[in-house]
Amino acid sequence: MAGVSTKEIKTRIRSMEATRQITKAMEMVAASKLRRAQEQVLASRPYFETLYEAIHDIVDCNSDFSSGYLVNRPGNKALYVVIAGDRGLAGGYNSNVLKLVMSQGNNEELSVLPIGKKAMEFFQFRGVSILETGYCSAADISMGDCFTIAKKLCKQFTNGVYDKIYIAYTNFVSVLSQTPTILQLLPLLRQETGREGMSNSDVFYEPDSAEVFEKIVPEYLGGILYGALCESRASEHGARRTAMDSATQNADEMIDKLSLEFNRARQAAITQEITEIVAGS
Repeated sequence: MAGVSTKEIKTRIRSMEATRQITKAMEMVAASKLRRAQEQVLASRPYFETLYEAIHDIVDCNSDFSSGYLVNRPGNKALYVVIAGDRGLAGGYNSNVLKLVMSQGNNEELSVLPIGKKAMEFFQFRGVSILETGYCSAADISMGDCFTIAKKLCKQFTNGVYDKIYIAYTNFVSVLSQTPTILQLLPLLRQETGREGMSNSDVFYEPDSAEVFEKIVPEYLGGILYGALCESRASEHGARRTAMDSATQNADEMIDKLSLEFNRARQAAITQEITEIVAGS
């Protein structure tokens, strides 16, 4: 800071104070939204878990059961549903999940269905094939949109357009921890549980389990999409809160440093004036 006037230092202090007010306000807004997002995550999990148990009860307990949703194709045409945010200033929330998709899709014919402005911009810039651009605002995606997307994914898979379909999102672990995750949606995988012909629950499916399975899979995928969207929203708010808290602390440190430099510069100016007065007298 040598050679910098007190006026310039004071201007910088005011600028940092204004920045601190912005980051503090964003931190408080993110904390408020995070509470609601956590409630949505907790509310969405029971629905997904019930459908998950019903599907795997049918698949695992019927060894001769077959469905188009269980077909493992040898091709490498993959579609990724990628959930990111609409804005930045959230630490590594957006970049982590986007980089994970690019690293996983190197050996596949990659196509994406981006949800969120940041995901749309990322894949458009890199020339990746985009299935649909109608979901570029993650904040506007509703539960109904999730089930609409799920039906489209099922149709694309059963028609053989894609051999595998994944979803990439950020799993909310805690306010301080969010983990980017890729989950395979289709084909559905059989679990090696040794339960063929057995069922843990006395459930009877009408008209039969095969037809129930065909009807429930789109609902199951819709539940996964909505659950992943809730997890991602909570992760975004948690990451933004942490990032803004860190930015506020950095601003405080910078203000303290600039205040010290300002006092030193002012003291140096006063000392210089006293020296000149003494020398003149």
